[in-house]
Amino acid sequence: MEIKSAEFVISNTDVKKCPEGNKPEYAFIGRSNVGKSSLINMLTNKKGLAMTSQKPGKTQLINHFIINNEWYLVDLPGYGYAQQGKGGREKLRRIIEDYVLEREQLTNLFVLIDSRHEAQKIDLEFMEWLGENGVPFAIIFTKTDKISRSRLQENLKAYQEKLLESWEELPPILLSSSEKKEGRDEILDYIDNISKSL
Repeated sequence: MEIKSAEFVISNTDVKKCPEGNKPEYAFIGRSNVGKSSLINMLTNKKGLAMTSQKPGKTQLINHFIINNEWYLVDLPGYGYAQQGKGGREKLRRIIEDYVLEREQLTNLFVLIDSRHEAQKIDLEFMEWLGENGVPFAIIFTKTDKISRSRLQENLKAYQEKLLESWEELPPILLSSSEKKEGRDEILDYIDNISKSL
């Protein structure tokens, strides 16, 4: 799939104010500092589309971008950012839960995971929650250029084994490096294939 146009549409904290209509939505979420904004900018080929920041926890809104006038790319707040304070974390949790559970247009959720780290409890719990609620999702391992190929394979294998402790089958797994523009075609093709099957 080729992205010809990517435009920012709206930011909000209330799922009820998200764009109307029935265009499919592909949402991206992950813990803070997982490289979500960089990935979105890489996918859309637009440098400043999603705001990147040195400070984690920057995205605190549901951000909609219209792609090729056909579907929405949705940038969700990160989960589990510790320095938010309890009230802030609770607010973000509500925004995320309301969107993920109530948004009928949500077609697929991409859960971003930093490929350099071993399985984190917070990510596993979040995916468990998605499974319990029947939310379709795929995993994107980010920052694959930051570790050696062999270490990457080890980490992926360990992660898959961890997931299989509670999952009968694994969700789709994609790899990406925003810096090297790796994984772009695979992710866009994955979205394209889902859209064609709708």
